[in-house]
Amino acid sequence: MQTETPQFQNHIAGRAEPARAGRSFTSTNPATGAPWGRFADSDADDVDRAVRAAQAALEGEWGRLSNTRRGRLLMAWGERIAAHSEAIARLESAQNGKLLAEMKAQATVVREWLYYFGGLADKIEGRVIPLERQSVLNYTLREPLGVIGVIVPWNSPTFLTIMSCAPALAAGNTVVLKPSEVTSASAFELVRLAEEAGIPPGTLNVVTGARAAGEALVDHPGVAKICFTGSDGAGRAIAARAGARLASCTLELGGKSPNIVFDDAPVDNAVVGLLSGIFAAAGQTCIAGSRAYIHERIYDQVVERLVQRARAIRLGDPLSADTQMGPAATAAQLDKNLSLVAKAVSAGGEVLQGGRRATVPGLEQGYFFEPTILHRLGRDNPILEEEVFGPVLAVLPFSDDDEVLALANGNRFGLAAGVWTRDLRRAHSMARRLQAGTVWINTYRAMAFNSPFGGYKDSGIGRVNGMESVEQFLQTKSVWCETSDEIQDPFVLKV
Repeated sequence: MQTETPQFQNHIAGRAEPARAGRSFTSTNPATGAPWGRFADSDADDVDRAVRAAQAALEGEWGRLSNTRRGRLLMAWGERIAAHSEAIARLESAQNGKLLAEMKAQATVVREWLYYFGGLADKIEGRVIPLERQSVLNYTLREPLGVIGVIVPWNSPTFLTIMSCAPALAAGNTVVLKPSEVTSASAFELVRLAEEAGIPPGTLNVVTGARAAGEALVDHPGVAKICFTGSDGAGRAIAARAGARLASCTLELGGKSPNIVFDDAPVDNAVVGLLSGIFAAAGQTCIAGSRAYIHERIYDQVVERLVQRARAIRLGDPLSADTQMGPAATAAQLDKNLSLVAKAVSAGGEVLQGGRRATVPGLEQGYFFEPTILHRLGRDNPILEEEVFGPVLAVLPFSDDDEVLALANGNRFGLAAGVWTRDLRRAHSMARRLQAGTVWINTYRAMAFNSPFGGYKDSGIGRVNGMESVEQFLQTKSVWCETSDEIQDPFVLKV
């Protein structure tokens, strides 16, 4: 029996609100290729209502709360998200095709983010500045920016939403969230749980839609800052539009991260790191280690093991515990995987493993793509420059430290990098010289709520996580107070 397609409306000021124009769009289950849900297709009018609701909350109940109380509410929100992690994960796996276990782990771990930033909320302090004129008290206040527009992609909807919203809310701001049109459903569960935890309605609002909704949010004069996670092309466009009205941005953009294996590396660990760095999440992560540079002395050995392990990866239903890799999230992403691999081969590359659409029994219409490994790549091969955002690994040999540094840094992206070696002097030297916002040594894909994350070069602007991320949602006010009864007449010369 066919179940009814779920219907979702915008969430504004604590209420479900349809798009004023009456339009909607359909999301698709990438494992089956079948329609999954219908969502409000918002425009500038809907975004305006959400921004006004956020402004009212900022001037009202949320803005009147003490920093300590706001922090406690964030913690309570984290508890509720963790308690509903299974339901959130099922919503997300049904929309983006990522493994249920991964989505559940992300929905569970965001509790730690909300505990951390909830704890920071009442650690926001100004300072007293000693002036030459001692009768004047000069102090600073650290105040919220206002309404924050948050635009998140489809690959890790809950995790990336909390990474932006937690510091913004801890700093006292309010939020209008526009989730990806591919994975909009979990945002409504998040805002429901926020209000259940006691966060006042209007503090967190959700509008769904495609480009028009996103552009309306970026352009709205009531939005003080935009937080965007996505492609570098979209990030450039957003920064330009926001900059035209002097709104700031935090941009966490693409990557083409190098994963470097030296000949003294712990090979077993390195192989696992290379595999998880690219094939976990079907390569649909900004930090994917998509360029593997392997020392020439161990190149053949490591590549052979990579191919063997890649061939054994089990593709299937992301809701099944036996599945190791799910489908591409969209038909467009599947086509991109196929196109970029074909482009790499046309430029002289060779496919060692995969490179084709995969067929999974019972899910023949799903957007599955084989785990792919390419080699014999010239240094100008386009696969070394373009972010695939799929399970495609380019492997190349190198001979010494300077050569691999030039190769690793010779890319417009600079989000992350991995280094595998037992030589700690070399490891820390590489960490200093690699042009990346995160460098992992003998590990990969590690992240924590209190460690800053962000990119160099075309991989973005600003940082999420850690204390400095809260600073990006605050502005400073300088207050001057004359404490004496003596009036200083500016037109009387005093000597």
